[in-house]
Amino acid sequence: MSFHLIPDVLDAAAIDAIRDSIAEIDFFDGRSTAGRDAATRKANMQAAPSPARNAILKMAQNAISAHPVFMSAARPRHMTPLLLSRYEPGQAYGYHVDNALMGGIRTDLSFTLFLSDPDTYEGGALEIDETDGARSIRLEAGAMIVYPSTLLHRVTPVTKGQRLAIVGWVESWVRDAEDRSILFDLDRVHASLPDGSLRDTLAKASSNLLRRLAGR
Repeated sequence: MSFHLIPDVLDAAAIDAIRDSIAEIDFFDGRSTAGRDAATRKANMQAAPSPARNAILKMAQNAISAHPVFMSAARPRHMTPLLLSRYEPGQAYGYHVDNALMGGIRTDLSFTLFLSDPDTYEGGALEIDETDGARSIRLEAGAMIVYPSTLLHRVTPVTKGQRLAIVGWVESWVRDAEDRSILFDLDRVHASLPDGSLRDTLAKASSNLLRRLAGR
């Protein structure tokens, strides 16, 4: 199963700017953005539309879309609008699977961009259910995890502090996870090679493979 932990999607200056803007944002009950089954398990707050919220999400969108690891791993064809969420003590999001379709977009990949330093809150781990057990993730502020939308996952109860994060979903040009993984590996090898005919040949093979797989 392909998971991608991507550090430093947002730098320290961007994180500081976001934290300065949070006080200007109103939050509402997050259950309104959940699917039918997930809504019964969701207890968090979502940022209401405002110039401050929109500026934060625009900054995050630009940073995510410019990150080479994200672009190579996800091959995004479409992305849903981003959501800014807040969890306070006692809030959590029980096990659920993300909606298969959101606003006409097929959800192949989900991502969480962490905004709170892990030492400022307790609990609030993103737990992703795998065949060999649950994977628990609490990343540094500015880091992101990308994972398949097909998996059951939850946010464990926050017991202290405040957990802020941005979440979103991707419809990939390459629908199959194994195909995306192969293309990602080819990109990594290509980046490690010096300029020359071998690198050019690998670039040609990778591009032609993407051409065959895209949109299937």
